[in-house]
Amino acid sequence: MDLNGILSQLESANEEDTEKLLRRYSEENTQTFTFNQKEEALRSKLCQSVLTVLGRQVRPSCQKTCLETLRILSRDKCVLGPVATREGMLVLTGLAMLRTGQEGEDKQETTQDALQSEEEKRVVVEALKCLCNVVYNSAAAQQVCVDIQLVHGLCASLRFARTWQHEVGLFVLRLFFLLSALRPDLRGILRKDCHAVRLLSEVLEHTLDVRWVGTYEAARPDPQALPLPTENNERAMEALKALFNLTLSESRNEEDNHQFRLLAAILRHLLMLKTETEEKTEEVHSHTINLLNNLPASCLDVLIDVPVQGGVEEYGGKNMEAVQVLLDFMERRIDKGSNYKEGLTPVLSLLTEGSRCHREIRRYIKTQVLPPLKDVKNRPEVGTTIRNKLVRLMTHVDMGVKQTAAEFLFVLCKESVDNLLKYTGYGNAAGLLVARGLLAGGRGETEYSEDEDSDTDEYKSAKPFINPITGHVEEPMPNPIEEMTEEQKEYEAEKLANMFDKLSRQNVIRPMGVRPDGTLAPLEETLICRPEENSDTDSD
Repeated sequence: MDLNGILSQLESANEEDTEKLLRRYSEENTQTFTFNQKEEALRSKLCQSVLTVLGRQVRPSCQKTCLETLRILSRDKCVLGPVATREGMLVLTGLAMLRTGQEGEDKQETTQDALQSEEEKRVVVEALKCLCNVVYNSAAAQQVCVDIQLVHGLCASLRFARTWQHEVGLFVLRLFFLLSALRPDLRGILRKDCHAVRLLSEVLEHTLDVRWVGTYEAARPDPQALPLPTENNERAMEALKALFNLTLSESRNEEDNHQFRLLAAILRHLLMLKTETEEKTEEVHSHTINLLNNLPASCLDVLIDVPVQGGVEEYGGKNMEAVQVLLDFMERRIDKGSNYKEGLTPVLSLLTEGSRCHREIRRYIKTQVLPPLKDVKNRPEVGTTIRNKLVRLMTHVDMGVKQTAAEFLFVLCKESVDNLLKYTGYGNAAGLLVARGLLAGGRGETEYSEDEDSDTDEYKSAKPFINPITGHVEEPMPNPIEEMTEEQKEYEAEKLANMFDKLSRQNVIRPMGVRPDGTLAPLEETLICRPEENSDTDSD
């Protein structure tokens, strides 16, 4: 449809003709996401014309059509000049029933009650969709949101989450997420002034139908209950993403600690829920894990401290169901074999910190990941157990994945180099040991309980024959020089020495040694005797 024709007709069109013109444009471009650059100026004028119409007192059906057109146009960040102004944003926030400024919190209840017809509800939804697009695509619009204190109106809307129509709630939460993601300077205001962490936690409570049976204990989901509906799941994920942004801060107080523990209890409840599809369940679990990573590790005891529902005597009576869900999630992500950076490292980091801070969590996870060692004939990285899969990750090409997997196993071994080498072999663990300065052996800095690992009879009998580099018992290799004459042996030795010398002089390789503190250094440095070390040596 010709934009020049639309613009010229809009100048003199009445309300009904305007609605017809814009509806036709929207129907033709509903799937358009890339636009002709030559028509940028015309589309910008159309944005202004649509805003002008929305500024008048037109019927809801016309407002809805205008907003549908504006939503399509707002996909193009180059034409948002007229919208990303104070006047343009106030038009959209007014149609979205979002009050601005701190006084908006007091008026929000009346605006919620004002929605009568289905047409008016659609206007609110379309306005929220437009706001999401505009805020996402325009830094100027983001600044206007700060200036008009839109976050106060959003927080006020959160207080009436129980009355939300699904799409209204979904896009309020999405707009909240976008502002908190794109404007980090707003996070402090949202946390301290607006108490947004508490408000979003309450949204989650309502959405997930949480019923409390203890201070930090939600009632167990009914096994016979229907899966979490798709709409509730969608709103929960938007709330989780917004909470993730707000909990990134390091500054916390005692009030935050109480709120975080409540949040951890809600997240435990969410881990135990099932949605209508496995894919959606995994997606919501992924967002849950990301948020749990932001909470203080001390709060993770809430995941297992569920005495009313019973527990396992071996682990202090703690309930390990949520930890098992996390382990299952981790293994599924490993088995996918892709996107380890974003898909796997968060759950590995969470399990690592939980194991480091909570003895019961560590002991339970170790029984699942590093059970008493019996298989000493195969390399640690060969096989289908969780240990085999994690050891393979210790030599992954992605440095972040490699380090996270190695750190997880190291913590399960109570940061003991000897224990780690028993399960992984020196070759797989070398990267971690170099990074931690533990090539000479020893332990990490974290203190752990004194309970000792018990070795199996299979491991004890095979231990003297295990190659410490590969971590398994190897078949004896034939001696290549057994049948050589002395002259041949001398020739091969000189040949090998010359090859090493050539590589060293060309800096292809560099001989290294280990300092007393366990870190690597050039060999010449480690061989030099320091004067203070020889000061007491007797002289002949």
